[in-house]
Amino acid sequence: MTDRSPRDREIRRYETILDSLDDAVYAVRPDGTIAYVNDRYAEMKGVSREELLGTDIYDWVTEEAAEKAGRVRDEVNAGDRDVGTVEYDFLTADGERFPVEMRFNRVTGEEGEELDRVGVIRDVSEQKRREDALREKNERLEEFASIVSHDLRNPLSVARGRLDLAREECDSEHLDAVADAHDRMGTLIDDLLALAREGDGVEETERVSLCELVEDCWEGVETADATLRVETDRAVRADRSRLRQVFENLVRNGVEHAGEDVTVTVGDLDGGFYVADDGPGIPEADREAVFEAGYTTNDDGTGFGLEIVEAVAAAHGWEVRVAESESGGARFEFTGVDVLD
Repeated sequence: MTDRSPRDREIRRYETILDSLDDAVYAVRPDGTIAYVNDRYAEMKGVSREELLGTDIYDWVTEEAAEKAGRVRDEVNAGDRDVGTVEYDFLTADGERFPVEMRFNRVTGEEGEELDRVGVIRDVSEQKRREDALREKNERLEEFASIVSHDLRNPLSVARGRLDLAREECDSEHLDAVADAHDRMGTLIDDLLALAREGDGVEETERVSLCELVEDCWEGVETADATLRVETDRAVRADRSRLRQVFENLVRNGVEHAGEDVTVTVGDLDGGFYVADDGPGIPEADREAVFEAGYTTNDDGTGFGLEIVEAVAAAHGWEVRVAESESGGARFEFTGVDVLD
């Protein structure tokens, strides 16, 4: 080590840095032969660095990958883009393939040693899996939207028609309550369709008093002999309609799973709020699964209620988790909330 020149030691430092990266790094000469690869590149390829150095880089890739890279390289050479970016299937020495993203550019080495290009290759398998999972979830939401549209709007329309006929035959204050319920059902259908079809984001938010909204939601849900305790006077910035979906679904969830005499409590958290009940609670092993589409322990349940709760939280950029309440019941904690004074 002491006999090495300063330049040799500097090069060795750079190589050490490159070998510590999780991404594969390579350099190619103008004739297409490999001038350098780091340890990660050799690991991904499944051979030693010595087997790669000096070989033609296109001996190690598929024809499709070579064509993609060639088209982008021509654009870089023509000055149409500063950096080349290509997504393709990386081919290992054993013939296995997995998705990667490659970024490369042209460079010239020191002392006139010309290098055609250097590049960085990142394994994006996990990213693709997440994208596929999100795509499947969106497809389920689209299917749900279709069910809502066809299977709920039609009977709601029939119910409204029957209500009009009932008004012609008698005059009762109960009919007004039925009309209000119909209107609320229509609003929920519209909101759920928007949530399923328009993605995760919220466009408009406003100052929402948690106490006022929760008490309003309580009046719109069948709560039997349940009790509501509101231990917050805080306001948050949110989409009022979607936040109402959160509270109504959690209240229904409490009544359905904890019993008709359940006590539901809404209170403050650091950076958010919680909704808890005094029912049997949710086993720790099931707390992640409750937010999945179709998950329900109720034979009459749709399995969409808590998924909607998580989707609304995500739409606001909040985090939601399930914990145990002080009485041993379920406690849904929302954090990352824009709390207003």
